[in-house]
Amino acid sequence: MAHVTVTIGGRAYRMACDDGQEDHLTRLGVEVDQRIDQLREAFGEIGDQRLSVMAAITLADELSEARRRLREAEQEAAAERAGREASSRRLGEAEAQLAGTILSAAERLERLAREVGPSPSGGVGMG
Repeated sequence: MAHVTVTIGGRAYRMACDDGQEDHLTRLGVEVDQRIDQLREAFGEIGDQRLSVMAAITLADELSEARRRLREAEQEAAAERAGREASSRRLGEAEAQLAGTILSAAERLERLAREVGPSPSGGVGMG
């Protein structure tokens, strides 16, 4: 288990994380620190705890919105997949119907050819 020190609101916090996640945790700490700085600039010195809670709620709101958008995108993708599957199914049905029509026409032509018999030219050359 690795350890990282992140600075948020001017205070250093030593935190444990999985090996290889040190940079990620450091970036998250920087993001939270920047958010607190933005809130401090907007609202002034209203207390570290209150700024931390406001930053957490702001980040939670952004996460909630991102999750909502992801759900919408997944639903749209599922609807498009279903549409493509239906189109593919209709195309397969149309191809099968066309193949049946062609087969039926070929059978009628063969029947007509048998009824008419060999062609009068019969392959005999003129000479």
